[in-house]
Amino acid sequence: MTHPLLRLGIIADPQYAELPPDTRLNRYFANSLEKLDEAIDLFNSRDLDLVVMLGDLIDRGEQHFAAALERFGRCRHDYLLLPGNHDFAVSLETRKRVHALMGLPAPSYSRVIKGMRLIVLDTCEISSFATLPGTEKAEEARRWLARLRAEGALNAHDWNAGVSETQLHWLKGELNAAEAAGEKALVLGHYPLHPFSDHCLWNGDAVAAAIAESPAAIAYLNGHDHRGGHGRLGAVDFVTFKGMVDGDTETAFAILTLWPGTLEVEGFGRQDSMRLDRLPAEGQDMANAGR
Repeated sequence: MTHPLLRLGIIADPQYAELPPDTRLNRYFANSLEKLDEAIDLFNSRDLDLVVMLGDLIDRGEQHFAAALERFGRCRHDYLLLPGNHDFAVSLETRKRVHALMGLPAPSYSRVIKGMRLIVLDTCEISSFATLPGTEKAEEARRWLARLRAEGALNAHDWNAGVSETQLHWLKGELNAAEAAGEKALVLGHYPLHPFSDHCLWNGDAVAAAIAESPAAIAYLNGHDHRGGHGRLGAVDFVTFKGMVDGDTETAFAILTLWPGTLEVEGFGRQDSMRLDRLPAEGQDMANAGR
């Protein structure tokens, strides 16, 4: 009998807040607690290795963290919470503690589960919202965004962000270490990288290329673009999960199961189900050569 290599519960963009709905964007912030309860109850009924929340736990206001975090406290599985841009819409003092509030040991780090390396990226690193005013990273974000706007870049928005060359170098090192250890790798972040869109990380092309070039990499998983989506670069699948906050009563979450040769997404609510067959090694070489 074939057993899954890894099984994850996936949630993206709950954006909980006790606020009136934004009907223009179809976002029902206050309803996300009930949606989180539904997802956690289902996850608790399944055998999972980890539950992952891919950013934007709250919409704004640090007072909303407690109730949202309490929902994950009911989860019988280990869980991993990534921050997104909305999680930094808090006071400057709380902004310094967002990663710690969400239980992360570091803004970017890796861990190995059942021989699979999970690489967590800090995709909010260079931004106008996560950095502190007057710091070098805040100034770098200002210059970067101004340059992208001057170039007419589709993703030149202040609610997007970029990662530094230092973090990109670290990512490549983690992927190389996974390959050397005979591990496969899943990379996690808030922002989409591929295919290119208005929601993509400012330097998403460089980060996507680094992941696609690694023989160890299987997939990159993200939120941020509530529409969801999927693309493939080389042999790597780039999966964007739909936003839970969208819709009055509809929800969106998933269970991702990694089988030998296949990545399967079981979608709930608005989230699409997908079966993604992975390319064999020779197929990866051919795909990379054709880029």
